[in-house]
Amino acid sequence: MPSKLGAWYTKLADFNVESLFSRHKEPGPPRTVYINHPLPEDYYDPKRKHRKVLKQHVYATNQVITSKYTVLTFLPRNLLEQFRRIANIFFLTIAILQFFPIFSTVSPGLVILPLLIVLTITGLKDGYEDIKRHQSDRAVNNSQVRVLAGGEFRNENAMASKSKTFVRGLMPKSKKRKSPENAARPASIHTDGADLETIPTMTVEGETDIEDGEPVEEVGNIFHHHGRSRRPHWRMTNWEDVRVGDVVRIKEDESFPADILICSTSEEENVAYVETKNLDGETNLKSRSACPPLTRLDSARACASKQNAFHVECDRPDTNLYKLNAAVVTSDGKKHAVDTSMILLRGTVLRNTRWVIGVVLFTGTDTKIVLNSGATPSKRSRVEREMNPQVFINLLILAVMAVVCGIIDSVLEQRYYPRGAPWLYGDNQSGNNPTINGLITAIFALITFQNIVPISLYISIEVVRTCQALFIYFDREMYYEKTDQPTLSRTWNLSDDLGQIEYIFSDKTGTLTQNSMVFRRCTVAGRVYHGDMKDGSDDSAAVAPALITGPASPPAKSSPQSSMVSSLASDVKVEAVRAHFSDATLQADIAAAQAAVVGTPEDAHGRMLNGFWTVLALCHTALVSVDPRTNAIQYKAQSPDEAALVQAAADVGFIFRGRDREVLTLETPFGHGVEKFELLNILDFTSARKRMSVIVRKLAGKGEEDDGRDGKVYVLCKGADNVIMERLSPGQGELERKTEDHLAEFASEGLRTLTLAYKVVPEDEYEAWATRYNAAITALDEREEKVEAVSDEIEQGLRLLGATAIEDRLQDGVPETIADLKEADIKIWVLTGDKLETAIAIGHSTNLIGRDDNIIIIRGGAEGSVPVYAQMLNAVEEFFPKSGILQDDGVAADELPQDSNGYPLHRVTTGMSELVGHNNGGRPGGFVLVIDGAALGHALLDEKNKHLLLRLAMQCEGVICCRVSPLQKALVVKLVKEGVGAMTLAIGDGANDVSMIQAADVGVGISGEEGLQAVNSSDYAIAQFRFLKRLLLVHGHWSYARNGNMIVNFFYKNIICIGVLWWFQFFCAWSSQYVIEYTYLLFWNTFWTIAPVIGIGLFDRIVDDHVLMALPELYHRSKSHEYFGIKLFLIYMFDGVVQSAIIFFIILYTYDTTTSRTDGYAVYLYEFSTTMVIAAVMAADLFNGLNTHVWTGWIFFAVFLGIVLVWAYTAIYSIISPGWFVTPIYGNDLYLFTSAYFYLSIPLVVVLALLPRYIAKAYQFSFSPSDMDRARWIAKLDPTHDFKKDRHGGLAKVKRPATRKASLRRSALYNGSRTDMSTGLREASRGFDFAAEENGVAIQRMQSHLSGRLTQTPEPRKTRRHHTSLMHGFSISRTLRRKKRASETEHAEKIAEESSSREKPSPPSSPHKSSRS
Repeated sequence: MPSKLGAWYTKLADFNVESLFSRHKEPGPPRTVYINHPLPEDYYDPKRKHRKVLKQHVYATNQVITSKYTVLTFLPRNLLEQFRRIANIFFLTIAILQFFPIFSTVSPGLVILPLLIVLTITGLKDGYEDIKRHQSDRAVNNSQVRVLAGGEFRNENAMASKSKTFVRGLMPKSKKRKSPENAARPASIHTDGADLETIPTMTVEGETDIEDGEPVEEVGNIFHHHGRSRRPHWRMTNWEDVRVGDVVRIKEDESFPADILICSTSEEENVAYVETKNLDGETNLKSRSACPPLTRLDSARACASKQNAFHVECDRPDTNLYKLNAAVVTSDGKKHAVDTSMILLRGTVLRNTRWVIGVVLFTGTDTKIVLNSGATPSKRSRVEREMNPQVFINLLILAVMAVVCGIIDSVLEQRYYPRGAPWLYGDNQSGNNPTINGLITAIFALITFQNIVPISLYISIEVVRTCQALFIYFDREMYYEKTDQPTLSRTWNLSDDLGQIEYIFSDKTGTLTQNSMVFRRCTVAGRVYHGDMKDGSDDSAAVAPALITGPASPPAKSSPQSSMVSSLASDVKVEAVRAHFSDATLQADIAAAQAAVVGTPEDAHGRMLNGFWTVLALCHTALVSVDPRTNAIQYKAQSPDEAALVQAAADVGFIFRGRDREVLTLETPFGHGVEKFELLNILDFTSARKRMSVIVRKLAGKGEEDDGRDGKVYVLCKGADNVIMERLSPGQGELERKTEDHLAEFASEGLRTLTLAYKVVPEDEYEAWATRYNAAITALDEREEKVEAVSDEIEQGLRLLGATAIEDRLQDGVPETIADLKEADIKIWVLTGDKLETAIAIGHSTNLIGRDDNIIIIRGGAEGSVPVYAQMLNAVEEFFPKSGILQDDGVAADELPQDSNGYPLHRVTTGMSELVGHNNGGRPGGFVLVIDGAALGHALLDEKNKHLLLRLAMQCEGVICCRVSPLQKALVVKLVKEGVGAMTLAIGDGANDVSMIQAADVGVGISGEEGLQAVNSSDYAIAQFRFLKRLLLVHGHWSYARNGNMIVNFFYKNIICIGVLWWFQFFCAWSSQYVIEYTYLLFWNTFWTIAPVIGIGLFDRIVDDHVLMALPELYHRSKSHEYFGIKLFLIYMFDGVVQSAIIFFIILYTYDTTTSRTDGYAVYLYEFSTTMVIAAVMAADLFNGLNTHVWTGWIFFAVFLGIVLVWAYTAIYSIISPGWFVTPIYGNDLYLFTSAYFYLSIPLVVVLALLPRYIAKAYQFSFSPSDMDRARWIAKLDPTHDFKKDRHGGLAKVKRPATRKASLRRSALYNGSRTDMSTGLREASRGFDFAAEENGVAIQRMQSHLSGRLTQTPEPRKTRRHHTSLMHGFSISRTLRRKKRASETEHAEKIAEESSSREKPSPPSSPHKSSRS
């Protein structure tokens, strides 16, 4: 029976109101979108006289709403949410009972008034929060886009009607417009609840597009020329009015309002570049291409022509971001396949492309980004959820009290009525007899003792939480001056949840990082250049570009080399790069190399420098454009990594001037003019290859016909250190060791590394390889495997040049914040759409992965790889054999393979360090689990996989999930939230983070560059990740401690009052009568005792904020739920019962034994009960004050306010003459204030009531002080004490969780290692990472174009003399080298001979080579 009751209560507590009101609908059926074409007849309902489209062919509106309420649903939904509180149901029941005369105490309207006030205040608060959400929604929905209109174009696709939202219903739509000069792109609109007239749009009033002359009409402009409206033009339209089948035109840096099929673009071969970080979290740009049969639709006139009508057959809307099946059917009936490479998804931004024309296929709730988001939930704090059982306990106590009164009263009446008891005279009627009176007494007892569940508690909580939200808003420590943005509480009832967070789920891009790559270090030929770069401002154009009209001419020879380098780089800028690289030592080395004699060490190092920076300047796919305003060169790269590398080369003086078809132009400090290279092949970067190569042929420059340098074929390669190192030619051991040491140093600083190498390929060898490569890329079977094998052939025997180190710029204070949050024993999980290497690199730089940590990698492999479940079992057996996981009933340990994929898992030693070490468990380093999206998809399939994943993750210090979709983010949050029952917080800044923000207990949105989607769905909005520390450690800790203390004190002060009433039942025949005059009872929770508990909720401080910030480990007490719970509730209830007994019985027997009157008459009831009231009020208020941790002026005021009021009320109320109105205690002052009992009993009972708690507190502080007690005491004795020195137990053995220390200091060499459970590969991590689009449309077309040239008959080439030394491949122009003096000849020849013998190239290694000497 108890289990059934518990299950019933759990079901009731977990009831979701949003399930009744959510606008969730199942994705519609497959659709056919008709463009400029009438709908077929079967689309219409044949039963209707008027042509009406069938429901299945009506598409969702593009209006997206993140708010909870509408005008119609606000009242019922909000009332249902509020009546989830058991107390509200009880208050309503009591109010209804008092509408019956037999139970009435005062006016029924006065009884129900407090409940109405609670419901109204809460409803107004919820409504205000939702209005702000609606206003943010309007900012997005009223963003504008160019939609085709006029001419022959007609869009007959049917759309559902828009919702009448809360704001629309309350406010008329404004007709004012913002001027065009204040326009901004929709994704960046931040109105923060502004009116419509203040929202900037992209409107152009009756003008034509400046770039191509296309007419653009402003929406709603009634004064435009009527002739223009009849011809095809682009009409500015709100996003919410965009329809399926509309043709739209998007310009560069604008967001896409819906899921769109590309028709044409401004770029060659109709390629468009999009930024998807707002969708999948990846930082690199993606290339998309137009659908081939639609490329002719490149203008408004062409799109509106009936001759170009077509329709698109689409699959049903799907949550998978990487899947779309569709086909374009042209007017001639031909079908053309459409996939995701031709689709632009809502939430992405157009980059590096002037314009795109496309057709809208999916809108609103059918778009992939919205399908990956959930409905806005109705969140309730943990404290509020835990209050329900406490209220339930009090209701059970109340029910017992009522039943006891009813039964005993019925028994007594039945016993004494036959005896003729005078007080039972007339108790023989149908509605008044001993049998029925017991029931009436029981019901009346419910009214008498109703204050055991105080309605004022909920009003007080709402007031306190509102003020706590204001405290957060006005906290200057969380105010971001740069954007003038304070921290905003969007949901006011979750402040105490901030103090109980156990898990944080964080996005990466825009949350932890700025998505701004900075070139920090490099090592060339074993020499490190640390850079003396000074970060620029956030504006990438901080370095003033020089005006150029073509290739810059070289400087005069008399100019110093250092000025030449800076002048060459001064006209180059990249928008994704926030700082420029410079190094005085590097400039000096370049200058020395220019002046060096051939064969000297300076000359040899100069050749390495030339090769290193040439590889950086040429091995990429970046585009070059010229800023029309400044004429400065701009690099448009697909990833910030690539942009930083090309920019760094330009900063040094190796300026990539662009690509003219297959000819690459490079300006170097070693050349005379520019050098040209013919691009032969691009071997693209993939996560499997971990490298990228370009094959180029050096073309002869001006005056170089006899130099012997034209015609050489180079392989320029960059990639992961382990991949490059194993492909090097022998004989480079010393350089390899130095480079590996430098890589380890870079990685220990959290930098992302990339290793560079090259080789010279003889012409005949290249021609043979090119033939094999062409055959591989045109193979029908096993094309990928063949291409990889052939590519691997030419990437053998490389010559090592050096390595780079890039910093992915973190948000300010991120490493320190994460270190402190880990110190607070909060587990941090990073959920990102980026690839595995990027996620690991960020883990290192943010301190999520410590310097001694070891990484366990779980991958979702292709067919034939180790199953994900087996990988997790292997990891448990290998690293956590004593955890008991394998013995768990929910774990299928029998699936553990004996020899998975041919490798036995055992500890092995790598080149850097052992994976775990001999002191496993005793070292400070722990484990970090890294799992990719494919593996996560398998792990979340069923309960068995979920259980093992959760158990494995609980053993790790942190978890990084990479390549995850927005929906997977939400599923991971729910896995921990429901599987562990922990308090979760999710933080992000993009639309891809909305689902996890909604799924977590507390959602935090960062107002970043990715728009308002995350903020609109969040509970708290902050400007920087670092503010999260103060939000949790200070405001969260304070709010939880305050609210928990306030609630238990609230229950305590009410149980004192109820206790006094209850003890009187022994003396009034259990008739449920009041011992206290009713007005004292009425004002108990409004005047006498309300101020101290509200003072606790507003002004109490468990410890000062600077102490909480300095000692994050103090958060453990808050996180462990020590400030509120059933145990604490029962202790305070017991305290109240004991104190009520002391007050009642001591005062009763004091007055009853010997009268207090001088005339000898017995005392009146209200004479001694008023003494009880005053004593109870003083005891309750002082007890509340005793439970505060800091006595400020406000606390003094709050504690003594009720005491002063009850004394003043007693004096005034007792002298009110019956001529004004009748009072039951008129004249009470004459007996009360003249009695010695009054003045002696009050201090006696108050002291006796408070003494047990005071003694307990004094004993604990003296003999068993807590960490908080010590911190308060030290702060009191020494206000300037530096608590940071007391970390890690320095605060007199501070109690702290058993967790390792989070350190910001990193060792010189990186000690951690990584184990890939899918392959068994174990290696030391040296920080490799590089972001690039894999198998993108742009690179495929470039490779296809290059391979097409291979099929043509090559022209015969003039054979040139090749140097025997590979180093001479990157030679320095003779004009920049001095001739050798006679005295130097012997020394130079010796150097050259040694260099030649050391660097003589070896033949290419076998393509299957997997290790090196």
